[in-house]
Amino acid sequence: MIRWQLQEAKNRLSELVRKARAEGPQVITLRGRDAVVVVSATEYGKLSRPRGSLVDFFRKSPLARVNLDLARSTDTGRPVNL
Repeated sequence: MIRWQLQEAKNRLSELVRKARAEGPQVITLRGRDAVVVVSATEYGKLSRPRGSLVDFFRKSPLARVNLDLARSTDTGRPVNL
């Protein structure tokens, strides 16, 4: 991945966006440390799109067959005089 200093990224934003679309993710650094990554909308869509339903996710979970005790306590607490 190509790294851009924040000031350079601000000055050359059009080029940064073009490279993100054509060449892949671009890293912007702040004080020498990676701060953000600029990716194309297409790439972002691939990364953020859910894969399957929530029900499928839970069914495939390694914890799907764990027997959980979901009974709630019937204790209502102690009486309080108001």
